[in-house]
Formats: sequence, C-alpha cells, structure tokens
Amino acid sequence: MGAIDTIDRALFDRIAQARLPGAHPWLPGLSRAADHGVLWMGTAAALAALGGRSGRRAALRGAGSLAVASVLANVAAKHLTRRPRPVLDQVPLVRQLVRQPFTTSFPSGHSASAAAFAVGVAIEAPLLAAVVAPVAGAVAASRVYVGAHYPGDVLAGVALGAGAAALTLRWWPRKITAPVPAAPARVAVPALTGGAGLCVVVNTGSGGGNGADGPGPAAEELAALLPGADIRLFGPDDDDLAALLETAADDAAARGGALGVCGGDGTVNLAATIAAGRGLPLAVFPGGTLNHFAVDLGIRSLAATAEAVEAGTGCAVDLGLATDGTRQRAFVNTFSLGVYPELVTLRESLEDRLGKWPALAVAVLRVLATAEPVEVEISGVPRRLWLLFAGNGAYDPPGFAPTRRAGLADGLLDIRTVDGSSPCARTRLAGALLSGTLGRSRVYRAARLSALEVTSLGTADRISLDGEAVPATGHLRLAKSRAGLTVYRPADPEPA
Repeated sequence: MGAIDTIDRALFDRIAQARLPGAHPWLPGLSRAADHGVLWMGTAAALAALGGRSGRRAALRGAGSLAVASVLANVAAKHLTRRPRPVLDQVPLVRQLVRQPFTTSFPSGHSASAAAFAVGVAIEAPLLAAVVAPVAGAVAASRVYVGAHYPGDVLAGVALGAGAAALTLRWWPRKITAPVPAAPARVAVPALTGGAGLCVVVNTGSGGGNGADGPGPAAEELAALLPGADIRLFGPDDDDLAALLETAADDAAARGGALGVCGGDGTVNLAATIAAGRGLPLAVFPGGTLNHFAVDLGIRSLAATAEAVEAGTGCAVDLGLATDGTRQRAFVNTFSLGVYPELVTLRESLEDRLGKWPALAVAVLRVLATAEPVEVEISGVPRRLWLLFAGNGAYDPPGFAPTRRAGLADGLLDIRTVDGSSPCARTRLAGALLSGTLGRSRVYRAARLSALEVTSLGTADRISLDGEAVPATGHLRLAKSRAGLTVYRPADPEPA
C-alpha cells in the first residue's frame, strides 16, 4: 500500500504543477456546483420534466443511486480510512476552492455521487447518459484539479458510485422490453369484414380516455376502424354492465358474429365470462388504464384488434376459475386474497409518478403498517397468510409484483403465497420486498398447479378477481378451464 500511496501523491503533484488550457474556470465551477448533489438534483429534475417516462425512470434511479453512494462514501468509507487531504502548496491559488473540505480524503464523495448518478441514468436511458457522463467525468476530474483529492480517491469514488448504481438493480430491476407473447394454438374465428356481426360494448368509464359525455374517443375510433360494427356504450349513468353485455352477446350470436369489449381488465373479465358461456369469440379492444390481458395477447391498440377481426385470426386461451360456496367466477389474469389487492391498487396509483418499483416500496410500507394476515385452510391445513395469489398462466418476475405472461394457454395456475405465521413476519416480509430477496425468502412459496383447494376461507371474506374485489364465503377451489375462451388475436402480435 505504501508504494501505491507514493505513486498517488506523485501523480497529484504532477497534475498540480500542470497547466491545463481551457480547464479554468470551468472545472472549479463544476466542482462547486456538485456540492451537496445540487448539480445532480437539478439534472434529475430536468430529465424528469423533459425526458418522458424513460427520463423519469432515469432521474429516479440516478437520484437513488446517488443517495446510496453518498451514504457509503461519506458516512462509511471516510470514517474507516481517515486519509488526510492533499497538501495544497503546489496547487495554484486561483484553482483552489474558497472553502476547503473538512472531511477526510478517501474516497471522493463528489466522484462517487457523479458516477452513481451517471451510471444510474445509463441503466435506464443510455442516450441520456451520453450527455450526463461527460459532465460526471469532468466533476470527478475537477476534484484533483482543485486540490481536494488525490487521483486514487477519485478512482475509488467512481468505482464505489458505479457499484452503488448497480446495487439498485437488486431491488429495482431494469425495465426490460418483454418478447412478443408466445402464440397459443390458432382457432377458426369468423372474419367480420368492416366489423359486420360484431357487437361491441364500450365502457366509457374505463381509464383509456373515453369521455363521460358523449361516445368518447375510443368509440369514435372503433366506428372509424369497423364501420359495420354495432357499438353500444356503457356510461356513468348506466347501472348494469352485465345486462348490456349479455344482450350484446345474444345479438352477436344471432348474427353469427362475435362479442367485443372495450374497457379495463374488470370489464374484460365480465365480457370473457359471458362470451365463454355462450361459446362466442371475444374481441378485446384495450380501453383501460393497464390492459394486462390485451397486452399479454400482444394487443396494444384498437387497430390491432380491428385487424384481427377483419382477418379472422384468433386463438384459444385458458380461463381461471374460482368456485366458492355460492358460485363460480372466472378470471382472465389474476386471483388473490389477503393484502395483495390493496397493495396493487396503491402501487398503481403511485407508479406513474414514482416508477413501478419505488411505488411498490411505498405501497408495501403503507399497507403492512396496518394490515393483518388472513386465517385460511389450504387442503385442510390451517395457514396464516399475507397473500394467496393465483395467476392464469405463468407470470414474471417471481416475487410479489408479477407483471407479464409469455403465454395464456399452459393449463396451469401460477400459485404464490406469503406466510404470516413466522416470528417477526411483518418485518421479514417488508425487508424481503424492499431488498428484492422475496423470491428466496422462507416466507415465500411458489408452485405451478392445475388446481388448488382452499378448504376454508376463514377470516378472508373478500377475494380479488382481475383487480375487482368481490365477497366470498365457505370454501374455495381454484382451477383452470383449458382453452375455455376464444379471442381475436393479430397474426403478428405487437411486442409488450
């Protein structure tokens, strides 16, 4: 270590004696601007305001990486090493900082923050990082130029900052564009030229931009895409969506056509149940806020479904079934009981502003602060659970926040449970969620099953199907209806 220290000091002396054309006054100015992270917080605000969704994610990860790096460098590393600051005898007075740092020298906190922010931005938005990285590099170089650090301090700070940014991937995975969903088996569906024979119910109260007064843009676009379709509106003043869908399904069957639905996943769930019961093909037009079922089919626009309707391309997908003591209900996406419905609702209300994983962290802390596990019996065995989740098909990623499926016809339920009976269960669950280790936690279990028996619902008096909470009593059986629903699907699905 003595030889490394000698080389580091010699390199500092050479830089101090060097005259670098064009470096003054820019490098000292950058060094001061980066004090207390002010430069990077301003940059994050600009990225969030001007960079769209990727800019917001980049700003959040950059700021979060900076916070981690700052704690590691300024609180932990500096107190462990206590290396004195360089002697400034050979640094020209004009280059020196007016206020000299009073903390120890190793590592450079400014360099750690700069590298953490730049790498954090690069993880989310490489093009934006191409602008941020040169500035970060200049800030790091400025710390040697003004005499605040030895070169080794700066290099260590850069390595620490880059590592802190990489560490954020542990609990906030990078958004990866999912592949085009695997195609279920194609089945014959009527080709409805111009939409003739298609009866579409548009829920104008869903989150896809439909108007409360008048038909709204979704209905108008559908009328333009499929002028022969029979379009029916369900508005805020209407009170029986199921009756409207049933009438539309009866009329479509009489015409030898198909049932269509435009709305969110809750609306799609109801339409799918009715279409499957009558053996009708279903045309799903994404008109909600998230449209999980449509997206997993490879449908991201009204035009994509309209194309499939006219071309007569379709497939058969599974339906999940939840049968309690009173009735059988279907789900196209997910079933859950416990804290999951409340957590998802809160997370989705926050994620446009915070990003999915920061929003999940906030939602976890809020929900777990007041929630209690439910008492149930699974196959006759008493269980105390925070969560019982069942996906209609295999979901990714593993853990508490499943978001996408690669297929919709695998015949299996994606079962996930989180145990609430172990000591300090609430604290352990929160820690596992926030550290990204739930998939390896002892409180978490996952399995792929064709059916599951909940022999007693115990204290769980409500369940959630595709995001809609409904009452439930007695016992519960979760199962699959293999290829139970026929849907229109483009021949070339759009990537998620």
